[in-house]
Parts: sequence; structure tokens; C-alpha cells
Amino acid sequence: METDHNIALSVKNLKTYFYTNNRCNRAVNGVSFDIEKGKTLCIVGESGCGKSVTASTIMQLLPRLSRIEEGSITYHSDAGDIDIENLERNGQKMRAIRGSEIAMIFQDPMTALNPVYTIGFQIGESLKYHTDLTRKQIRDKTIDLLRDMGISLPEQRIDEYPHQYSGGMRQRAMIAMAMSCNPKILIADEPTTALDVTIQAQIFELMDRLKEKHNTAIMLITHDMGVVAELADDVAVMYMGNIVEAGTIDEVLRTPTHPYTRALLDSIPVLGEGKNQIIEPIPGSTPDPYQRPKGCQFAPRCTHYSEQCDIMPAETQISETHRIMCWKYQEFATNGK
Repeated sequence: METDHNIALSVKNLKTYFYTNNRCNRAVNGVSFDIEKGKTLCIVGESGCGKSVTASTIMQLLPRLSRIEEGSITYHSDAGDIDIENLERNGQKMRAIRGSEIAMIFQDPMTALNPVYTIGFQIGESLKYHTDLTRKQIRDKTIDLLRDMGISLPEQRIDEYPHQYSGGMRQRAMIAMAMSCNPKILIADEPTTALDVTIQAQIFELMDRLKEKHNTAIMLITHDMGVVAELADDVAVMYMGNIVEAGTIDEVLRTPTHPYTRALLDSIPVLGEGKNQIIEPIPGSTPDPYQRPKGCQFAPRCTHYSEQCDIMPAETQISETHRIMCWKYQEFATNGK
């Protein structure tokens, strides 16, 4: 099968399981998607649905008691296809890809930055490992990166430690680190969690610029549907380790066909509607991953539940780009509710 040259990374039927105390958590349970060059794929869903585990699996940064049970992660590099799932987690080949060709912005800058090294050293380390720049060039590039991130007095701040930075500044330093080698693929795990709205806008502008200038493929993990509407080209909605609906931004936001996608959209306040608008929370809570419901994982919380939902629905292609896992998708597609 010939590969589409626009695709930077293909994930097919990925299953990542965690093992603790003789129990198995099927954190990612058969996920497939493609990330295209110069496009942003947003992965949305509640906490615990498997978004971050998917990102960690691609980066081969999984904890010890976990493994890829099945599926493939193919990175379509300039030098040919690389099957990431077969690479040794901390082997030379994976380390060469990680940071330079596939970079990740982590959710929590407190744990991702090392407290005993200066910010400049930590950003420079990536450049030292992946480029042939001299020490002086590395320092100049690091200062430029910090300046691009909106950090004032970068010549001074480059020699400071993480504890001297505010939460938002740490997050920006970490984004500078991820962007330092102009990666082909950027995985951003809720990159603006600790930032205020104006800085958020700047960061997303930077990511957009990276996308346009270097044709970077971006996988953005977020809870924020506003961010999705603003930045995404394609959207994948995850629930309990499965992608329950995926498609272009228009298909998923304008014609949501899965009850979970609809519930997510209904739980968001609409700007300009005032305080009297009715915001519908999703009933119930995410099930225990060790005691999952049989069949459709969303069935216990779904207002359209029927006995048929006790069997796991197969994935159905509604259109060339729009796919869904639901027994009743035709009802929703026709009556719009």
C-alpha cells in the first residue's frame, strides 16, 4: 500500500495496556489516526480517556509496567518509514528521533524541567545533541527562542533556574525546548494549561507559525473546545481508550454524530448567551478502567442507551473523512438530535 506523502505519522489499531497488581488497564484500546504535514490534529476528551498515554506511546516514554500490545506507529521520515513500536525505548535510534524530529510539550512544566540545571542549559542540551552548532551559536539560538516565547530579558534569564521562573514562564521555556530543533512532528499535551489567555494566544500563534514555516505536523491534546475550533484541521474525540468520533473540524463541530461528542459540546457555555443559558453537564462519571462496562463504553452515561449498546459497536465510515463508533449514528445523522 502506497503511503500518502502528506502524512507525517500513522497510528493503526494501537493498544497500550498498563499492568498493576495483576490487573490490566486497557488505557489505549485500538486507536487509529494520521497526522498530516502542515495540519493540526486535535485530540479531545475528558481526563483519563487515554489522550496523554497515546502521546507517550508515540514518544516511547511509557512507564515500565506498560507495553504496546498491538498495532503500529509509523513515522514517515525523509529517509523512509520508521516503525516506532519496534524501536528500543531508550535506544540510540529512538533518542535521535525524540526531540529533533518528533518533539513533545509536556503538560506539567514543574516535573518536565530539571531543578538543578539552568533553563539555558536544558534548552541548549537538545541543540547540542541534535545539531552541529558551536557553544556560542547554541547560546545565541537559546536566547532567540526565549525571546520568541515572550520572555523578557532573555540574556539574563537564560542563566536562571526553573524555580526563578513563574509557572507560565516555565511552560514557555519548555515550549522553546520542544521547538528548538524545528521538529517535523510536534505533540503538545495541553501546552497552555498554566498560562493566562493572552500568553495562550501567543503560544498558539507560535505553533501556527511553526506549522506554516516548517510544514510541521501538530498533534494537540486539549480539553478546550474553543482552542479546537480556533486551531484544528481535524478532530478525534476519545473516550475510555477509543476514538469514538473523528473527522474534519467542520464535520465534528457542525454535525456531531456521537452522543458523547454532542454531550461535550452541550456542556460548554456559549459566549454572548448570558447567565441564563442552560449548560448540560454529562451525567455520571468516567467508569473505573479496571471494571469497564461491557459493549459501548459510553453506554452507562448515554441518554440514548438500548440493549444493542451492550455489544461494542464497530467503527463506521460515514464519509471519506468522518468515522464513528455508535450503533445509532444514522438516527443522529438524519434527525440532528
